[in-house]
Amino acid sequence: MANSSLNRPDHHSSSSTGPERISAQDLAEQLGSRGVTVIDVREPMEYASGHIAGSLNVPLARLHQADLPQGPLVLVCQSGNRSAKGVQSLLQLNHPGPVCDLEGGLPAWQQAGLPLRRLANAPLPLMRQVQIAAGSLVLLGLILSHVVAPAWILLSWFVGAGLVFAGVSGFCGMARLLALMPWNRISL
Repeated sequence: MANSSLNRPDHHSSSSTGPERISAQDLAEQLGSRGVTVIDVREPMEYASGHIAGSLNVPLARLHQADLPQGPLVLVCQSGNRSAKGVQSLLQLNHPGPVCDLEGGLPAWQQAGLPLRRLANAPLPLMRQVQIAAGSLVLLGLILSHVVAPAWILLSWFVGAGLVFAGVSGFCGMARLLALMPWNRISL
């Protein structure tokens, strides 16, 4: 495509070895002319909570085995980390056609004033669920330590330590557990 921003000279890369990137405005233009396919590499629950209209949901873990369209692809995710990994993976698999990722992820899309589509059955975002659950457990521990037995304060200590561990390590056991709950199962 001659007018594709994936091939235009003003299209830029984050570095000589990093994945090619496209701005939110350029992507919106390409979507308007149907010159590109958007692949959202987030998990279905994240996709349901807000995605670019017309995008296909192919989680990063399944990207290498998916039957993807042959033309130009733009991969998107929340921060740009997963989509950059997906671009590298598709380049290694010699995907036909240009492949790049959305610069700045979905926040850049929203900051450009472009809309996200939300599915009606979308659960609360996982991090909000973690905040609600952790806050509830801390309050429960405090209440039970005053009403039932002082040892219940350990529940609040445990949750606090878990949150610190999640922040330091990047692994949140509570988020993993909540993601498995029935209300978070999305069928697209």
